[in-house]
Amino acid sequence: MTARDAQLNRTFVEMADTLVNHFDVAELLHTLATRCVELFEVDAAGLMLADEHGTLRVVGSSNEQTRMLELFEIQSQEGPCCDCYRGGRAVIEDDLELVDRWPRFREEALGAGFRAAMAVPMSLRADVIGAVNLFRVEPGRLNEVDLGACRALADVATIALIQERALREARLLAEQLQRALNTRVLIEQAKGVLAGLANVDMDTAFKILRNYARGENLLLVDVARDLIGGRLSPSQLGRVGG
Repeated sequence: MTARDAQLNRTFVEMADTLVNHFDVAELLHTLATRCVELFEVDAAGLMLADEHGTLRVVGSSNEQTRMLELFEIQSQEGPCCDCYRGGRAVIEDDLELVDRWPRFREEALGAGFRAAMAVPMSLRADVIGAVNLFRVEPGRLNEVDLGACRALADVATIALIQERALREARLLAEQLQRALNTRVLIEQAKGVLAGLANVDMDTAFKILRNYARGENLLLVDVARDLIGGRLSPSQLGRVGG
C-alpha cells in the first residue's frame, strides 16, 4: 500500500467516525474539501448543497478564494457545480482558456488563477443534494482512479447528510405523533369529565366541547385542558347539540 492509499484510507475512517461519534455537518464538509486537496492533484475544492427550495449554497471550501468563486458561480448560475447538480453527473473542463463554456464563470475562474474545473455530484440514487467543486491551477483532469476515489468520498458525505436529514424528519414525525396522542388523551379526559358532570353521554359531551371551541374560536385541546383544570365549567359550555 502506498502512502497515498494509506492517507485515503485514513480519510475514509475519519469521515466514517463522524457518523458514529458527535455528528458535525460543518466539520464533515470542511474535512471533505480539505482532504480532496491533500489527496488529489487539485489546488482547491469546495462544496455546494441545495437548500429546501433547491437553491445551491456554499457550505465548505478549502480556502477563501474558492469560497468567493463558488459564490460567484451561484450568483451567475453557471459553472461546473451548477451543471453537475442539475444533471446529476460529473462535469469536467480540462482547460478553461480553450473553451467558451460558462463565459462569466470562466472569466472569474481564470482571474482567480484556475485553468481547470471539475465537479462531482453528491447523490444517492436519484437524490442529488449538491456537488463537490475541484479546481486546478494547471490544465488537466483527474485520472479515473482519483476521480473514482473522489466520488467515493462524496458518497460517504452524502449518505451521512441524508441519514441525518432522515433522522431529523423521523424525530419531527415522532414528536408530532406524540403531540397528537397527548391531545387525544386530553380530549377523552375532558369528554369523561363533562359527561359525568352534565349527565350526558360521551358523544354529546364531545359535541358540546367542539361547538364551544368553534364558537369561541379556540382550539379543542385548549377547551379540554381548561375544563379538566377547572378554569371552565360545564355551565359555561352550555348544552349545544349538532
